[in-house]
This record gives sequence, C-alpha cells and structure tokens, in this order.
Amino acid sequence: MSKLLIVGSIAFDAIETPFGKTNKIVGGAAPYIGLSASNFNIPSAIVSVVGEDFPLEYLNKLEEKNIDTSGIEIVKGGKTFFWSGKYHNDLNSRDTLETQLNVLADFNPIVPNDYKDAEIVMLGNLHPIVQLGVLEQLTKKPKLVVLDTMNFWMDSALEDLLKVIAKVDVITINDEEARQLSGEYSLVKAARAIEKMGPKYVVIKKGEHGALLFHNEQIFFAPALPLEEVFDPTGAGDTFAGGFTGFLTKTDDITFENMKKAIVHASNLASFCVEKFGTERMENLKREEVQKRLQQFKELTQFEIELS
Repeated sequence: MSKLLIVGSIAFDAIETPFGKTNKIVGGAAPYIGLSASNFNIPSAIVSVVGEDFPLEYLNKLEEKNIDTSGIEIVKGGKTFFWSGKYHNDLNSRDTLETQLNVLADFNPIVPNDYKDAEIVMLGNLHPIVQLGVLEQLTKKPKLVVLDTMNFWMDSALEDLLKVIAKVDVITINDEEARQLSGEYSLVKAARAIEKMGPKYVVIKKGEHGALLFHNEQIFFAPALPLEEVFDPTGAGDTFAGGFTGFLTKTDDITFENMKKAIVHASNLASFCVEKFGTERMENLKREEVQKRLQQFKELTQFEIELS
C-alpha cells in the first residue's frame, strides 16, 4: 500500500466565532490533514514540531489513527506555536489577534526513514524553505507532491515559494490567493498562469462555495455541502487537503478522473470539520457518517437532463 507523508504545523489555537470562543485547543495544519486522511486507513506520518507544553495524549490519539508521530520533534523547554483569531459574521474573513511562532521559528524538519520513499507527499502550509527541506530528504521521486500555501508567504517569501511551486504536482490555494499569485482575476486564467509555474494540477478552494480542479484545458467543480450550522472554519482547508491526499494514497491512482473523486471526498470530510471547534469532530468521526454524507453529496450533484 502507498504511504502518505504529511508536513505541517501543530499549534495551539484560541478561536472566537459568532457561535462561541475557545481557550487553547490543538490546531495547526498537520493534525487536520492527518485526521482527515486517516479515514482511508492508510499508513501516514506527520513531520512537525511542538514544545514541551504539548499534551502527549494527543500524540497518542494520532498514533491510534495509524499516524506515525516519530517525525514530530518535541523541543525540551520550548513552547508550541500559538495562534489566536476572531472570525467575522460571514465566517469567510477573520482577524489574527496574536501569533507566537515559538518552536516553529527554528523548525528543521526531519523525515522518518520509513517515509523517505513515500508515494504521496502533502506539504502543509509552512515557510517555503521548510517545504523545500523536506523534498530534499526524499530518497526517490514521489508519485505526487501536493503543496498548500497562503498569501502570507506570497507577501514575505515569494522567491522561495516559487522555487517550491516549480517542484510540485498539485497546488491547493483559495480564490483570493490564486488571484494574488497569478495576477489574474478570472480563476480560469489564474489557474492557467499557475500551471505555467510548475504544477500540473491546480485546486482552487472557494470555502462554502466549493472547489475547482484545473488540469490543462480540463475543469471540474465540486460544491460544498450546505450546512445549517458552521462553528469553526479554521481547519477546513487542511481537512480538505487530508481528504484529497488520503483518497489518492488509498486508490493509488493520480489521474484527473480519480482526482475528481478525491475532490468530492475532500469536500465531504471538510464539511464535518467545521461542525465543532478545533479537531474534535474529526477525532470522533464514524465511517457510517462519512458514507451517509457522501450519499447526500451524490444527490446534491446528480441530475438527469435531456439534450435536444
């Protein structure tokens, strides 16, 4: 079976939304990606860093999901990355209240030996130099490298980011970031411009409005499932990335047709993530729930039409 290597931050988050607020809860890209991908019963590993203040029982939870945590460095005396934010009423925009990089500031990723030959690599949102450092440790070329990034790196480390983008197969970004990176307002033109930077596939996430997949002249769109309540959208994009790469790892098929299915599975899993604060919903997600909601997705998107 193929293996999935996940690289990303592990954090403490303090979040406020119109539906409530939390004190410190576990967040960061890596836990969301790992927990989402674990729904496909694949071997995976996380490469990240935490401080001595991070609860070991949470790492045990990840291990129980068949996620190798040997690549998570625990810095003695160090403090875990901390982020605090407040969402606006539309839940699509937010204000960052506080960021403490702590141990993430000096993070030097070390890929476990068993995962240096991973077939699928998911580079979660981190400094591009850290992402490059991971690729340089791999002993063979992966079948697929997926990159997630954000406008912060476009503003502060664009040259390094472009180096990473040139080395990956898939990039996942939101619509605002796609426009900034490409300089194009039309998302179709933006995707074409980004493909010229290196990636064969471009995934543009539009939050509650779904996701687009671009490859050459081919385009696929998957809606987001309409939900009655959204409590916390913080990890939705990372959960999406975990579902996308988890499905591709499980099926060992990286064709455009299979990526369309991966987008649907990714959107499905992301719809659960937002129903609770932090990773709580993903920690306790049941297979039957996932299957039932997949059926809802199918009913949402399928229709018969006669063409005259």
